[in-house]
Amino acid sequence: MTHVVNRFGIEGAEIDGWLSELTEFIGIPSVSADPERAGDIRAAAEWVRRRIQMAGGEADVEMVGDSPLTIGEVRASHESKTAPTVLLYGHFDVQPPDPLDLWDTDPFSLDVRDGWIYGRGTADDKGQLFMLLEAVRRLAREGTLPVNVRFACDGEEEIEGPAIGRWITQDARGADACLIYDSAMLDRDTPTFAVGCRGLLYVHIKVRTGERDLHSGQYGGAALNASHALIQTLASVLPVDGQLPPRLRFGTVSNSAQQFEAIEQRTPGAHLLSTQGGKPAYPDAARDFYLRTTAEPSLDVNGIEVGSPYLMKTVLPVVAEANLSMRLAWRQDPATIAAELETLLREAAPDGAEIELQIMGSSAAAFQDPGERVFVLGQDAVEATLGTRPLLYRGGGSIPIFPALVERGIPTIITGFDLPDGNIHSPNERLSLDLLPAGVACACAMLQSFARLSADAQGTASPSS
Repeated sequence: MTHVVNRFGIEGAEIDGWLSELTEFIGIPSVSADPERAGDIRAAAEWVRRRIQMAGGEADVEMVGDSPLTIGEVRASHESKTAPTVLLYGHFDVQPPDPLDLWDTDPFSLDVRDGWIYGRGTADDKGQLFMLLEAVRRLAREGTLPVNVRFACDGEEEIEGPAIGRWITQDARGADACLIYDSAMLDRDTPTFAVGCRGLLYVHIKVRTGERDLHSGQYGGAALNASHALIQTLASVLPVDGQLPPRLRFGTVSNSAQQFEAIEQRTPGAHLLSTQGGKPAYPDAARDFYLRTTAEPSLDVNGIEVGSPYLMKTVLPVVAEANLSMRLAWRQDPATIAAELETLLREAAPDGAEIELQIMGSSAAAFQDPGERVFVLGQDAVEATLGTRPLLYRGGGSIPIFPALVERGIPTIITGFDLPDGNIHSPNERLSLDLLPAGVACACAMLQSFARLSADAQGTASPSS
């Protein structure tokens, strides 16, 4: 039995039941980056569909191209024809778990120890999506769900898949508000609402310098080496003294570091870097941490494969490959930046090197008016539940559904209960056990507060009878 002392009236036995359900969910290796896991993506979509039905709702798995989306609805307990409509989003795909040897336990076997729930997807995003599902189930079971809840969940968020954005764009009905659990608290005592997110551009580059590997004694110093060619090519787009090439900053809106003073005072960037084992990339990186990670574009090489980095092998590699990603600032156009990035890479490649580029995924940055009424209602609800008012801030990550929601004029709260040391996208991903009931309680409170939204504020159609 899990004995969790909490102030939300949720018994330990009930939390044990949640952990049993999460064990099933986490146990599905729904890695969207791996084409061989397509069946697991579908299985995760079906798991979410069944959970919506358990709450008394209707749900289906709809295909948009090759991508399964779980679309469902749980209607308000009373007066559903006039109740506001709230869209809930979460994603059921996860990051690849490698390197596996750095995990203390199987990444797809949920493990509870020392007050943490371990497993791939516990924090990003299966554990957080579960909180939303459970909140709706609780309110519907008690007959106190005051809004119509629509679910739209996808299995390609981690690869910037476009299916969920297309669905939002084509959806005729819309919603009065959207609530997303796919973010983190600033620290254990400070919840946050993201009013904006950066965009993402993910690129694969392949460099070929000949027909086969060559003996380094016979050809070294005379023949092209794919390792050298890749390094030379990538160097053209890396930041210098903390600044990306001007062509990769095209469209960036000027930002003042003063905009981020409030959040910096809560948790200094230097503290975040040091507690996560990170080192400042540039002398002023810690000082300008939030400006750099939420409002500025950035570029990172995410992986390189070439030659033999372990065994002694004296050759000139003929092929070198790399993945690189850019986080895009607000108002940067992904297509424009992709074209500039390709031009820079091709211009920098040495003569004789063949360059292949593949855009693997992209999404735009988005920003919304922090004065929207839904933020006030949400902040009031979370503050009443946790005792701390959520801090409004810009998110540094990317959520593909968000730009489509902003374009549709659906005010969206992006929040969550991950922590800075939750190890998302890393080995030993984890979610603090005590924040599981806190997340459920806050979701319940926000859904109840959204009853104050006018059902026709956004021209929302009433559900069919």
